[in-house]
Amino acid sequence: MSLEGKKIILGISGSIAAYKGVYLLRLLQKSGAEVKVVCTPAVSHFVGELTFSSLTGTSVFSGLWEEKWSEHVALGTWADLMIIAPATANTLAKCAQGLCDNALQAVYLAARCPVVIAPAMDVDMYLHPRVQHNIHILKTDGVHVLETGTGYLASGLQGPGRLLEPEEILTSVQQLLTHNAGKKLADKRVLISAGPTQEALDPVRYITNHSSGKMGYALAEMAQAWGAEVHLVSGPTALPAPHGVHFYPVVSAKEMFETIKDMHKEQDILIMAAAVSDYAPPAIQAEKIKKQGDTLELTLHKTTDILKYLGNHKGMEQFLVGFALETNNARAHAEQKLRDKNLDLIVLNSLEDKGAGFGHNTNKVTLIDRGGEVQTYPLKSKKEVAVDILEKIVQLISL
Repeated sequence: MSLEGKKIILGISGSIAAYKGVYLLRLLQKSGAEVKVVCTPAVSHFVGELTFSSLTGTSVFSGLWEEKWSEHVALGTWADLMIIAPATANTLAKCAQGLCDNALQAVYLAARCPVVIAPAMDVDMYLHPRVQHNIHILKTDGVHVLETGTGYLASGLQGPGRLLEPEEILTSVQQLLTHNAGKKLADKRVLISAGPTQEALDPVRYITNHSSGKMGYALAEMAQAWGAEVHLVSGPTALPAPHGVHFYPVVSAKEMFETIKDMHKEQDILIMAAAVSDYAPPAIQAEKIKKQGDTLELTLHKTTDILKYLGNHKGMEQFLVGFALETNNARAHAEQKLRDKNLDLIVLNSLEDKGAGFGHNTNKVTLIDRGGEVQTYPLKSKKEVAVDILEKIVQLISL
């Protein structure tokens, strides 16, 4: 996707990952963007300003007390997009709290354009509750905070906190700019279910599954960016509600069904990405079930099949999407589900594919529509998969 004619501010903060900013700068330029660089004072300990100014042909904005002290205002109104990569814990905190003690923070506060932030720090810093809280604040403010990579870190530890590779950041930027411009789902109402459900056995225990909700939330975030009015019905997850969507938290399959039942008729597109429990106890025990004997037998009853209900009550103009997570005979099971549930499109993924399924930030899917067309995609981030799914929906509803 070309960025020809796009004006981008690249903000860089003082991290060992600052060297990746050089590669990101070159990728943005090769995609056609005009880039101006803003740095915090600490960046000079890692990468010299001369490197960035040589590549851009313009000086780096890094100080508030020089003769160009008002440059932050000019940059804030000039750009189509601002990227902060890498963003340290310190920079995240300042952005979240609106602090302004360096050039980067001044530009961030003056920016009228969308902002993308790619964090980079050690695993324990990244997982600290305050850092996660600041990320939540930024997302609530409408900032596009990217996931971090997972792997070996500069400290020698291993885990989340790595700055995404420049190619991955570029892909996110291309999608954001392209889709914000396109508004391909303008005037559409989209209902999305996400996450697991929890079926209580007693006040302490419940039955659930490993769904993280990441796929459904990525769909909600991207559909909203494309201009849709999004209604997200979610089981319990650790994810913050995407900015700008109507959010309905539920716990059980029954609660999810009742919530969806109340609003499904008003929707144009229904995407059922939740992993809903197929069975639940007929009643919740009032007291904790005590340990007795070597075995415990449970009686479970079928829950309402939400997808089948929607298929049976689908309006003439509604578009219904289901998901099939399979472990064997994947395509045959998915095609059967497509027919049985009266779906327009089914998204198939298999636990046999490495990096796909529950808990991952990536997924590998096959899309099968009711006309029999099959389209298989390679392993991608779940946000990229969300784009593929929505592109297919837009294509089919336009026929």
